[in-house]
Amino acid sequence: MCGQIVKKQRPVNLDLSTIRFPVTAIASILHRVSGVITFVAVGILLWLLGLSLSSPEGFQQASAILDSVIVRFILWAIMTVLAYHIVGGLRHLLMDFGVLDETLEAGKRSAQISFVITVILAVLAGVLLW
Repeated sequence: MCGQIVKKQRPVNLDLSTIRFPVTAIASILHRVSGVITFVAVGILLWLLGLSLSSPEGFQQASAILDSVIVRFILWAIMTVLAYHIVGGLRHLLMDFGVLDETLEAGKRSAQISFVITVILAVLAGVLLW
């Protein structure tokens, strides 16, 4: 074998639409995505807070911005993403501390529970905004 090149015949699947991710992978990917969205959203929310605290006119501007249905929907989406990120982070912490088993079945169950909790929190956020 010395000096010979061994070619390994591995299957290559380049069609991403045929790959089915398990619920645990989806939960993990969404946790990372929600972290990035939360990072960007914090900048937007801090700008809005700064505007509202700058002067009475700034408060009126911020209040007028928040009266829009589209802006309220964006705020609801930000709150939902933040809720998912917190719930997913708590899920990961519970696994890291050994409170949740690190078996496939426990991972699936905790991912599904985190999705359900996020939906409940999203509904509550919607009630709060409207």
